[in-house]
Amino acid sequence: MTAGQRAKNNTESVDNYLKAILYLSGVAECRVTIKALSERLLVAPASVTNMLQKLAAAPVSLVKYERHRGVQLSASGKRRALEVVRHHRLIETFLYEVLDYPIDEVHEEAERLEHFISERFEERIAAKLGDPRVDPHGHLIPTMDGKMPERLPRDLILLSDVEEAGAYLIDSFSDRSVNTLRLIEACGIAPEVRLRVKKCAPKGYEVSVGRSTKIFDLSREVARDLRLMRLPK
Repeated sequence: MTAGQRAKNNTESVDNYLKAILYLSGVAECRVTIKALSERLLVAPASVTNMLQKLAAAPVSLVKYERHRGVQLSASGKRRALEVVRHHRLIETFLYEVLDYPIDEVHEEAERLEHFISERFEERIAAKLGDPRVDPHGHLIPTMDGKMPERLPRDLILLSDVEEAGAYLIDSFSDRSVNTLRLIEACGIAPEVRLRVKKCAPKGYEVSVGRSTKIFDLSREVARDLRLMRLPK
């Protein structure tokens, strides 16, 4: 492996740790456990601890790590994590809206590109897209100055928590399962599209999407990946 390849792999690994901590810490920016990071990144706990110690001891510390107390992002770490998330979501949007990539392919492609695009390229993509606020999955895109926009107040609920028939607006959905994304696209599910729950059952849901009267069966597993906004009755 060349020095350039080692540097590239190290950059990707560090960025992936920072993104995982950002995701797991949530809005409240809680401390993240080694166990949670290990499960998220599919890395052995000992390797997670080793990486966190390196990130904490770096000349520009990217995390605040204390043994037995977990980890938080430092100001520099949070800034980098949000920058990478912005890259990722802009690239996904560009691939989906401009290059006509299928929804189930944009995540993996963006994962490969997000670490290395220049600020100029980032600015050009954003301008081409009209400075979008959300990506194709409905996830907020951090701003150019490294801040996560505040989501407009919404009464949100996972489809898996819905207990009665009714109308909802699709807010967002997870991008982690290729099979789920393929099913979602086949059903016509997209952010800001109306979804009507026709029937709730132990194994899943019968729903219609948009103006279509066609009924789709969504499993509980898929329902856990779909976030909805309640609509007035």
